[in-house]
Amino acid sequence: MPPAYLVVRAVVADPSDRAKFDHWYRTEHLPDAVKAFNAVSAMRGWSTLDPSVHTAFYRFDSLEAAQAIGGSPAIKALIAEFDRVWGTRVVRTRDILPIADELKG
Repeated sequence: MPPAYLVVRAVVADPSDRAKFDHWYRTEHLPDAVKAFNAVSAMRGWSTLDPSVHTAFYRFDSLEAAQAIGGSPAIKALIAEFDRVWGTRVVRTRDILPIADELKG
């Protein structure tokens, strides 16, 4: 089975929130999410085209494993914590992408 990614795109509209968001995501949210999701790995970064856009990628062994996170208590708890910390200041979307092809050079 090919791997899949849960992709979370967040827009941090206020530039003054970016450093705090970056620190919080790096030190709290990303490690908590990897553990709660039992993800294979995670990575994240900021767009160079739109500096307000932050994207996180959580890798799973299969599409089914990624999809199982969608309605799980683990993601509900992380969403609640995210909302508690950031409220409406950070807007985000989620998507699940199964890997169709992967080339390694």
